[in-house]
Amino acid sequence: MKKLLPSLLLGGACFIAGAFVARPTAPDEITVPILRAAQQVFGLNFNDAQLDSTRRNLTGYRDSYEALRKIPLPNSVAPSVVFDPRPLRMRQAQLSATNSNAGKLPESAKVKLPANRDALAFYTVRQLGELLRTRQVTSEELTTFFLARLKKYDPRLHCVITLTEDLALQQAQQADQEIKAGKYRGPLHGIPFGVKDLFSAKGYKTTWGSVPYKEQTLDEDAAVVERLRAAGAVLCAKLTLGELAQGDVWFGEKTRTPWDVTKGSSGSSAGSASAVAAGLLPFAMGTETLGSIISPSTACGVTGLRPTYGRVSRAGAMALSWTMDKAGPLTRSAEDCAIVLAALCAAGPDARDPATMLAPNRFQYAFGTNIKKLRVGYLKAAFDQNYPTKANDQATLDVLRKLGVELVPLELPAISPAALRFVLTAEGAAAFDDLTRSGRDGQMVLQNRSAWPNGFRSARFIPAVEYLQAQRVRSLLIEQMDAQLKGFDCYIAPSFSANLVLTNLTGQPAIALPNGFTAAGLPTTITFMGQLYEEGTLLALAKAYQDATDFDEKHPPLF
Repeated sequence: MKKLLPSLLLGGACFIAGAFVARPTAPDEITVPILRAAQQVFGLNFNDAQLDSTRRNLTGYRDSYEALRKIPLPNSVAPSVVFDPRPLRMRQAQLSATNSNAGKLPESAKVKLPANRDALAFYTVRQLGELLRTRQVTSEELTTFFLARLKKYDPRLHCVITLTEDLALQQAQQADQEIKAGKYRGPLHGIPFGVKDLFSAKGYKTTWGSVPYKEQTLDEDAAVVERLRAAGAVLCAKLTLGELAQGDVWFGEKTRTPWDVTKGSSGSSAGSASAVAAGLLPFAMGTETLGSIISPSTACGVTGLRPTYGRVSRAGAMALSWTMDKAGPLTRSAEDCAIVLAALCAAGPDARDPATMLAPNRFQYAFGTNIKKLRVGYLKAAFDQNYPTKANDQATLDVLRKLGVELVPLELPAISPAALRFVLTAEGAAAFDDLTRSGRDGQMVLQNRSAWPNGFRSARFIPAVEYLQAQRVRSLLIEQMDAQLKGFDCYIAPSFSANLVLTNLTGQPAIALPNGFTAAGLPTTITFMGQLYEEGTLLALAKAYQDATDFDEKHPPLF
């Protein structure tokens, strides 16, 4: 043991006569005995089977460290994490007391109540809002309708953790009274919705989709719940998420896509995407750290917006990665995404979430934008590769060209984002430190090498130095991204490529848009990306594409 520890703790280095000397040889294989000794330094007590599961992760981390060490880091480069010394009291005092007007939506076409009420299941938020505003239907009627659909189809989709029926009916009745009295709050007034069950809601469990938290109740409303309630929306359900925001498997089952109920909905905003796609709710809230809005939007064929990092408050939401988590809506259309985002941003920054205080402006509608005058990039190298949804993506680019959009080839920054992924795991392990050290992670449903229990254990061996070095490289990546996007308003990317990891690290907004189907009849998406805090322009381009196509109007025939 005495001979083992020095070389172990120094990562292949040794002491000679009191001096530190790096060995030029290749790193030794990481073995269980090495990890058994190393964990003593950290005060951990994982068993041999658990340590064996971490070995592959740690080898990957070491490869990432080596890749990052090749990137020059002058002393002047600071980490991308920003320290804010202000207590909540001071942050709150500096917030503006006035709300921002998001501007005007385009005029809505006249909407009539359908003869077959079941058709309401696939109306957009805007259409339902018009029916409510013109008092052709009541919020209580809509709420009862969608609650019935949630009850009917959840046994097939496994997308609901908790129905908030009593609260929903109470809020719907209040909305009807206000609308009748002429106190109309806007296009979300009386609209039913759901939230991913990592957002807290007073009086209801917030399970985070995981057995150790199955009975957890948090005595607060998450910021998104508060702000949507202020817009008059009606909370009907807390929806499934993969355990602790990973995948589509939770303590109750596996959430399914309504396009093929034998397949998962992807995750981690699993229930939000599934419920909207099946017409069980007009919209739902999700979150993304590394694809958790884009991926289920694709599997379920809905329109999912990942706003700029810090645009939407995460107060009252489960933290997985403080520097990467983002909250956003899953809807039927880009216009619906804009309506929900406007409500979420109406009150401005939230002192409880310092990231919201970084935005230089409030969200503004920009649907009057002349898309022909936009400078739109596309990741030519990514689109030129062979991948399953290439034909649908090429067709999307053709539609944009026919609309008069000039597509300019664009390259991503030179720094590969793959080596930075352990930043997420390190922050997640810190967020769930007690879960890991207490051994309660053994209660979680998934226990394979890719699941969180092993990921969190592996992250205990990530050195603080390497985490901070990764955040410094992330600063360089942000600067490179800014330089690459100079002069561009938006750009287009395949939904699944290096761009997905990169932009979750740099914070760019993205919207996943349905753009066709596979040979097996499953939906596909393409991703439109925007400049930081410029969701208005991004959504204008997305709406123009959706106005020219009908993929956003498709819905699964079994529902």
